[in-house]
Order: sequence, then C-alpha cells, then structure tokens
Amino acid sequence: MMNRWVILAAAGLLLSIVGQASAQSEGAPLPNIVFIMADDLGYGDLSCYGQKKFKTPNIDRLAAEGLRFTDYYAGATVCAPSRCVLMTGLHTGHCYIRGNSKLSLRAGDVTVAEMLQKAGYTCGQFGKWGLGGEKTGGMPTKQGFNTFYGYLDQHHAHNYFPTFLIRNTERVPLTNVVPEEDPLGGGVATERNQYSPDLIFGEALKFLDDNKSKPFFLYLSITLPHANNEAKQKGMEIPDYGSFKNEDWPDAQKGLAAMIRRLDDQVGEVLDKLNELGLDGKTLVMFTSDNGPHREGGNNPDFFDSNGPYRGIKRDLYEGGIRVPLLARWPGRIAKGTTTAYQGYHGDMFATFCDLAGIRTLPDLDSLSLAPLLLGRPEDQQTHKYLYWEFHERGFTQAVRHGEWKAVRDGGEKGKLQLYNLIDDPGETTDLAATDKEVARQMALFMKDAHVDSRDWPIRTEKKKPQAKADAK
Repeated sequence: MMNRWVILAAAGLLLSIVGQASAQSEGAPLPNIVFIMADDLGYGDLSCYGQKKFKTPNIDRLAAEGLRFTDYYAGATVCAPSRCVLMTGLHTGHCYIRGNSKLSLRAGDVTVAEMLQKAGYTCGQFGKWGLGGEKTGGMPTKQGFNTFYGYLDQHHAHNYFPTFLIRNTERVPLTNVVPEEDPLGGGVATERNQYSPDLIFGEALKFLDDNKSKPFFLYLSITLPHANNEAKQKGMEIPDYGSFKNEDWPDAQKGLAAMIRRLDDQVGEVLDKLNELGLDGKTLVMFTSDNGPHREGGNNPDFFDSNGPYRGIKRDLYEGGIRVPLLARWPGRIAKGTTTAYQGYHGDMFATFCDLAGIRTLPDLDSLSLAPLLLGRPEDQQTHKYLYWEFHERGFTQAVRHGEWKAVRDGGEKGKLQLYNLIDDPGETTDLAATDKEVARQMALFMKDAHVDSRDWPIRTEKKKPQAKADAK
C-alpha cells in the first residue's frame, strides 16, 4: 500500500492543479465540525425517532433546529468495523477492519482526521476508539488526532468504572477498584468512584474551550448506552437511575433509560458550550450511533422498542442492526425542522467533511459528500449506486440497499438470498426473492462487486446462530 503521506501529498497536488470543487466558498472561514456518536443506540431510542416511554429533549432539539435523516445507516452492525468505515470512507467489503478484533489501522491507512488536520484543523477524539491498541500505529494520535482521551480497546470500554483511561498514548490512573481486571482494563469494579463518561465528556468540553479561536474537528464517541458485558445481567452501569428510579421497570431498563438521558444531557451541554463561545453559526453538529441496539448486560431491546419498526438488533444485517439516527444542525446553513430519506451511511462522512473543509477527498473511496444535501442543494446531491455491508461473526453475512430494495444473504455466493421491498415492508417480513428474480439477481451482482477478499477476514460458510424470535417484527 502506498505510504499515507504520499497519498496525502498527491491529494494536495491534485487540489492545486485542478482547483477546488467543494462546498467551501473561497475565502470563507473553515467550519468547525462536531461529530457525536453513541454506542449501541437504536433507531427507536430517541423521542424524535418514535420513543414513547422517555424523552430526549436535547437530541430532539438537533432535529427541530436541523435536518433529520430517516434512511441513514451505520458502517457495520458492530463497533470496530463501523468506526473503521467512518474514519476511512471505505465500506466493509473494502476496509481493513471488518469485525471486532485486535487489528489496528496501519501506517498506510488514511483517516478523515488526517485530511482535516492537513487542511488546518485541530482534531480531538474523546471516547471509544477501537481501531488501534497501545503502542501500535493505529493509535488516534498517529491517525490524525492532535489529542485523545478515553478507551483505545473496545473490551476495555465495556467497563464504565475502569482503573485507567488513555490520554494520547499514556495510561491515566483512576481511583476505581477492579479486583479481577484483565490486562486491557476490562472487568467489573467493586469500588466505583469515577464514572468514565463524565470524565471523558469533561475533557471534550475543555477541548472546545481550548480551540475556540481556530477550526476544530471534535469526534465525541460516547460509550453510552453500551453494556458492561462482563457484569452479565447487571451490565447497565450507571451511578444512579435519576428520574427513572421509581419507574415500575426492570433495573436494566432503568439503567438504559438513565444512560440515554445522560447522553442527551451531554448533547445539550455541547450545544450550550458552542453558544457560550459564540460558535453556533460556525459549527456543524452531527449525532448518530455506531450500530443498532443490544441485548447485553441484562438489557431487553424490546422493552423500549429500541429498533423502532425494524427487524433485528446489533449483529444483524437486517434494518434494526444497521439503520441508525442521523441528525445535523448548523444554524444559518441547514434549514430547521427538515427531514430527508436520502440513503447514506457512515462512510460518507469522509467526503462530507473534506468537502466542507475545502479539500478534495481521496480517490477510490466508498464515500459521497452530503454537503449539497446539508446546505439546501438537493438537486446537486449525488446518490450511491448501492450501499453494502458484510459481517464475519456467526458465519459470513452480506447486505445491500438499492433504492427501495434490500437484500440479505448468509454464506456467500452459494447462500440463499433474501429480498425485501423496504417501502412496502420496512420490517423485512416478506421475502420476494422467488417472485422478483431479476431484482434478486442484480442484488447478488452488487454483493459480488462490493466484496474484495481479505486474508484477515476469510469467508466462512458455517451456519450462524439462529436469530432470537423477539428480534423479528
């Protein structure tokens, strides 16, 4: 693979030769970018997406003051590959990290943070990284971020009361006590003194204060409402249940609601801080999730109808596992209270952020800029030929979205392809592969076109575990 700096230099040379073709007006100041990503938050977990049992007023404010996407997708159905897609602009048929693993981004991989850094941005990431372990070239500060605070490893990130967090490249000790802590920091605390989401969020606010006078990219990858899997049925770790304490709900559901309320409060604090610093009109704020809701740590996603009208949850390639909220707010630039059914996904953030920063994106990415759509020029918005996902746990599964059609297939080319019309059947209940054979054939061709073999992610055709009955709607 070509060295990353050669790639970036080539991109800069191309820009100087052919000129800019971006959303950034010549001479206009660079917009700040705040990208907030929740962890395992479902499409139906927000009141602006249909949640009825509790409210998310600050996140709803993003919808009221900006653009709400109804047909937006995560990069994958689990953590690490979804984040890899976001950072590299390559879907899971092309990107390096295609599943949860200990792989780290390589020296030749180029992230959107590196592109923005080259364009003059100060880049900070706070929360869960999941794309490079300690002492590897995949650490955030070696992948375009000027500063980092949080978890490098997704297993470490299960523990909300860890004994340490990572600042840039070093471990920072905390006062929590975890008796059977594993080497990466996972486990269950017996003395819970410092709650990691609060510590991480405090550092993110400080980053805004410290960089208010220059363009910045804040990637706030909050771990809420993921479970601590090691705590089993008590994995919804939260200091207290707050206003949900007296609800007649199982404790795990009180915990999930309290986590989402804390997440919502943090979004409100970000908006308040931007207003306090006079940065509202200079800052694009986006909010999303890394994948669908989970059934872990005692949580039951059916209790709050966390996947909304969709089938499946985290680890499924049905809609409930990959369709996620996306909200975008930029006062004075994005029209208030608008909605779009545009079919985009996390990989589009690479081209979008480059476009807004006035730089050309890299060639051969699976990324389209959403800037025309965000800025009220839908007639200029390019569309994907198709969106593609693959998943390597429980065998090999692929999915394609093409217009109204969605296909899911287990086991590679010899597997049975399922075909659904999402306009007529958003819950993916009626398989039309036998009746719409030409559409099914075309979707299979898209799958073949999208997948590039990887020695790290070989196709395994063994049958996956059956899907839980309650996950189908």
